Amino acid sequence: MGSNSWKAGEPMARIELPTPPPGKNQVVVDVHAIGVNPVDWKMRTAGPLRVAARALSAVQGPKPPVVIGVDFAGVVAAIGPQVSGFAPGDRVVGGCNFSRAQRGSYADTVVVFPDQICKVPDGVSLEIAGCLPVAGVTAHMALTEYQPVGPHSRVLVLGASGGVGQFAVQIAKRVLGAQFVGGVCSAKNVALVRDLGADEVFDYTAGDALQMAAAHGPYDVIVDGVGSYKAKDCRKLLARCGAHVMVAGDKPENMVQVVVPPFRSKAILATPDGAHIAPVAQAVAQGKVVVHIAHRLPLEKAQEAHDLSQSGRVVGKIVLLVDRPTA
Repeated sequence: MGSNSWKAGEPMARIELPTPPPGKNQVVVDVHAIGVNPVDWKMRTAGPLRVAARALSAVQGPKPPVVIGVDFAGVVAAIGPQVSGFAPGDRVVGGCNFSRAQRGSYADTVVVFPDQICKVPDGVSLEIAGCLPVAGVTAHMALTEYQPVGPHSRVLVLGASGGVGQFAVQIAKRVLGAQFVGGVCSAKNVALVRDLGADEVFDYTAGDALQMAAAHGPYDVIVDGVGSYKAKDCRKLLARCGAHVMVAGDKPENMVQVVVPPFRSKAILATPDGAHIAPVAQAVAQGKVVVHIAHRLPLEKAQEAHDLSQSGRVVGKIVLLVDRPTA
């Protein structure tokens, strides 16, 4: 699924493109499932991500037509002669990368490099695996890259019922063993966030969520998955060496906070690769992380998936499924 240019708001259309054979160090994957992320539709609409993607595509990316998408899970169809560690028939999960002159994952086939994929653990479906790359890796990196979370850490997740937020709560508590994990969400999702492992859940419809959360701080890491909280207010809740990590950091007012003192606010959007996806996939296989899929749609309904995602009312992941004939 793609469009003929980077024109803002251009509707997606089904495009038939040839599948090239793998290069010497490439892997061809038959795609079965594609996780939908806000970054996908943000690349199609006016805004910083579209401008950056268009500039990057002009220098390093593939020529139009543009195929969008990052997340994918599927089965290896072919490998280049220099590829080791993978073989046709392997179930794999990975992320496409426009900076490596690749088309996106909204397709029935992708061609990537071996370092972009990892094997899907036994017991994890391709539907679930396809939801992990961007959201799962972003959450994992938010909790390990700037101020690594450990057994004595206190973590606050804003937007705890969202795509990245659900991963962040579970990884912080069940994978990294944080002492305390607080989650902020609306009243209707309080029970869900508790089930994910949050020690306390703060209902933002009942008052000032940050003020309620302050009573349980200070926090070593605050993960903001919604981008609507002021960075200076979040930083007031931090411990002395704490980090405020903004997942929705593409808004101009948020990006400014990254480059001005006190430099404790960070913006993150992971470019997933096999090495970073693997620990998240393993946590799913071990039952420590559960993926809630809100909507399953055929690839042909990618526009509907974007409309759902853009509404901001989806609790869980949206996954696109490629219809493949059974043997």
